[in-house]
Amino acid sequence: MSTRAAPPFRADHVGSFLRPAYLLEARAAHFQRKAITAEQLREVEDRAIAEVVEFQRGVGLRSITDGEFRRTYFHIDFLEQLGGVKTDVPVTVRRPDGTEELAPPVIRVTDRVRHVRDIQRADYEYLQQQVQASGDAAVLPKVTIPSPTMLHFRGGRAGISREAYPELDPAFYDDVAQAYADELHSLHAAGCRYVQMDDTNLAYLCDEKMREAARQRGDDPNELPHRYAQFINKVVDRKPEGMTLAMHLCRGNFKSTHAASGNYEPVAEALLSEMRLDAFFLEYDDDRSGDFRPLRFLSKGKVVVLGLVTTKFGQLESKDTLKRRIDEAAKYAPLEQLCLSPQCGFSSTVHGNNIAVEDQRSKLRLVVETAQEVWG
Repeated sequence: MSTRAAPPFRADHVGSFLRPAYLLEARAAHFQRKAITAEQLREVEDRAIAEVVEFQRGVGLRSITDGEFRRTYFHIDFLEQLGGVKTDVPVTVRRPDGTEELAPPVIRVTDRVRHVRDIQRADYEYLQQQVQASGDAAVLPKVTIPSPTMLHFRGGRAGISREAYPELDPAFYDDVAQAYADELHSLHAAGCRYVQMDDTNLAYLCDEKMREAARQRGDDPNELPHRYAQFINKVVDRKPEGMTLAMHLCRGNFKSTHAASGNYEPVAEALLSEMRLDAFFLEYDDDRSGDFRPLRFLSKGKVVVLGLVTTKFGQLESKDTLKRRIDEAAKYAPLEQLCLSPQCGFSSTVHGNNIAVEDQRSKLRLVVETAQEVWG
């Protein structure tokens, strides 16, 4: 078994990292106290990103992100820059057991969706500069963006203007796909070759309470995965040649909590057989994700990145346990079509998970070392 020349790599990761204290202070100074300008905040972000690039290289990763250090939330910061989209800041809800949950934001489509500006290009260009400055030709910058399904699932039909879209199909799906394609082409023109879309909705459709919520909004949870596969394929059909486009499925990742549970079986066929994406990052860090049988739907030429290492807690997994679980997964999908990663980012929102900076390093080194021993 050999290493992979193209992404995703045998040892990969989802993308976000804990923000350093000085970056959090600068964000508070800008957003809350209005004490520094946006330009001054960006200078601090630049410093933090340069450091996190070296951090990733130091642990042996070949895909390098900016840690999502310029974002507050993994999704809102991107979606609200699309024309025709309005978002509200999520609110924190305290559960009966004392843990906190981030209540989903209200995302509304108020007009025809369109790409009105380059969203990630300047951020990518700075990341690319930092990666190139390292002189390491084996590493590749990766950009993470929210999945286009976020514009439908949370609000359903009621969250999309009937004046702008009397009928959703095909106008709404075509408009969103074209807006995403315009962003992908903007990134490609800047040199980007690796993009990951973060999607909570397909994972939520594995959870019965989320499925019931979809029914209450007037959607069929059995039909939605197939509709979303067609939706995603509209983006795939428009993406630039030579760009790897992956999807990460997430069940919630706010301050080490989760929002959904459930085996991938309800969405597996639509996801792994129907979607024409290059790769899928799947959470498999605990029992919430079920077994590996859904991997039997994986089509030839596609890759599943097994998220076996948790980012929610600091306790380090056993390398032997990881190898056993990879062997179990390989009963349902060929080993050469599998890779390894943490189950999610370490900080999907600016708040971060309840994990130490050094735990991030230990977890990522474990992923890299295990992948080297499994795949060579």
